[in-house]
Amino acid sequence: MNNYELKALGDVSGKNILHLQCHFGQDSLSFARMGAKCTGVDISEEGIKLAKQLNSELNLDANFVCCNVLDTSKFVSEKFDIVFSSYGTIGWLPELKPWAKMISERLKPGGFFYIVEFHPIAWMFDYTVSPPIMKYGYQQKEAIYEEYEGTYADANSKMMSKEYGWNHSLGEVISSLSEAGLQIEYLKERDASPYDIFPGLVKNDEGMFELPSKIYPLLFEVKANKKNRQISSLHFFL
Repeated sequence: MNNYELKALGDVSGKNILHLQCHFGQDSLSFARMGAKCTGVDISEEGIKLAKQLNSELNLDANFVCCNVLDTSKFVSEKFDIVFSSYGTIGWLPELKPWAKMISERLKPGGFFYIVEFHPIAWMFDYTVSPPIMKYGYQQKEAIYEEYEGTYADANSKMMSKEYGWNHSLGEVISSLSEAGLQIEYLKERDASPYDIFPGLVKNDEGMFELPSKIYPLLFEVKANKKNRQISSLHFFL
């Protein structure tokens, strides 16, 4: 877990958390260690297998479900205090409205959704060439296809990766959540990333990575709340 999400989520002890696209469950297990009851979902069978193995080895009580994140409501019926997503998740999704609808379905009234994610401006560049060039649209609807040596999990791998991804503007993120019935508490943009995944970044005094020029942000955060149901009543006076 990194500083942004720790500060945003606060004390999670006793909370029910749904972790979307949890990969092999590292953050899900961290939530469990902090006293939360966490369910992680991911489409990777191998990722979920490893998450369950780590959960058992660490004697924790996290729960893991293998499914397409958009189908979460078909596999998980529980409602949660917090729905959480972080770093490199929504770029795998062709559209966000079904994603936002699922988030709203899984949140308890009074609960909230939090995402910290790489900024869409950062994904406008083609990093397979040096120096990177701005190639993709900020609001591009078509898939971005790239081939490169290495994987997102291991940049030094000799494996050739073939990836399809989608860039989602901040407007699309905010509108999708709002249209799904969530109330936006804030949108924050950050210059520094905990991960050194883009070329030319330098480490700052806090151990984070940023562009020397800080010409555009690398991350954004969104927190959105699900309103408590309002019970209206009519009073009749005689």
